[in-house]
Amino acid sequence: MIDQKEIQTKTVGELVAGDYRAAGVFKQYGIDFCCGGKKTVAEVCNQKGVPLAELEDKLVRLEERPSGQRLQFNEWALPFLIDYIINIHHTYVQEKLPQLLEYSRKVARVHGHAYPETVTIAGKLELLAEELFAHLRKEELILFPYVKEMWKAKEAGETVAAPPFHSAQNPIRVMEHEHESAGSTMAEIRQLSNGFTPPEGACNTYRVLYALLQEFEEDLHQHVHLENNILFPHAVELEGALRI
Repeated sequence: MIDQKEIQTKTVGELVAGDYRAAGVFKQYGIDFCCGGKKTVAEVCNQKGVPLAELEDKLVRLEERPSGQRLQFNEWALPFLIDYIINIHHTYVQEKLPQLLEYSRKVARVHGHAYPETVTIAGKLELLAEELFAHLRKEELILFPYVKEMWKAKEAGETVAAPPFHSAQNPIRVMEHEHESAGSTMAEIRQLSNGFTPPEGACNTYRVLYALLQEFEEDLHQHVHLENNILFPHAVELEGALRI
């Protein structure tokens, strides 16, 4: 449930963490709730020129809609949330990026002379893939095991030794920076592709590429939201409690 007081005191990311339906409202206004989730509603409204009262009203009215079977990510145990992120979002990236690379290379090769933006898009996807694959490995080999270790220690009433990277906050800062970079790249691709809109008469591969790019960006937004706004803050809080 989102009330007026929450809207005035919580960040965009915290509001979405509490009720993911808020993401749909923010998306209508082009408000970044994942990488830019640490800003307040008032701050983003001021930056975007969005009427604050109008946005607040839409957020409060979410309670009038049936919520359906919403996943309460914010209430999950951290090891379970980590497994969900790996099994759903990391697996998605690993499966879809190779397809996107294949299609983007083909479209750039065949249509690049008429639509030079496709060549630029293909190049940006190559860099994005390289960065994201390395990013996933760092999370799965470094940060996620440490968070699970901390959770296990908490459950056993034990303490945990400081990791080689000293604190969870150090890799988290790196992960958040890389999330911002990936989000910026996808925003550039969206702009280059006219909002993932293929030109009239585009071939099937061209259309599939743009449809997949839009789907990929949407998945990336939720993926980053789960980490930046839920997993990472809870991990920092857990580490602080264990070291008292």
